[in-house]
Amino acid sequence: MKGSYILVIELKGNKRIQVGKLGNISFKKGFYVYVGSALNGLEQRISRHLRSNKKMHWHIDHLLQYANVINVFYKESNKREECNIAKKLDKKLSSIPGFGCSDCKCKTHLFYGYGGNIGRVVNGLELYQYFNANT
Repeated sequence: MKGSYILVIELKGNKRIQVGKLGNISFKKGFYVYVGSALNGLEQRISRHLRSNKKMHWHIDHLLQYANVINVFYKESNKREECNIAKKLDKKLSSIPGFGCSDCKCKTHLFYGYGGNIGRVVNGLELYQYFNANT
């Protein structure tokens, strides 16, 4: 399967994290939404993000050392749609500049918000739910 995905992530406490070349970033306790794509194996990419033992490769790997994925949503597609999804999220949620977008011209692919607000925003994106840690 090919497509784009969203990780809904919970960070249970404030944390300063070294994120590759971005440097140290202060993350607030709360909920984050990360947008990515996988045109060579969506299921494998999502499974990789959910593993705790992995080589640090992407910006999101550094955050996931300290946070938990609580939901995953996806959209099947043969083309990259992550930037379109990120632009929609940027209109509704706070952003972490430069995060996860080193291969495109987006402002960011990581967003911050509150549980209920994130739920409403993600539900408006017409994605399929892949994983819910709360069920």
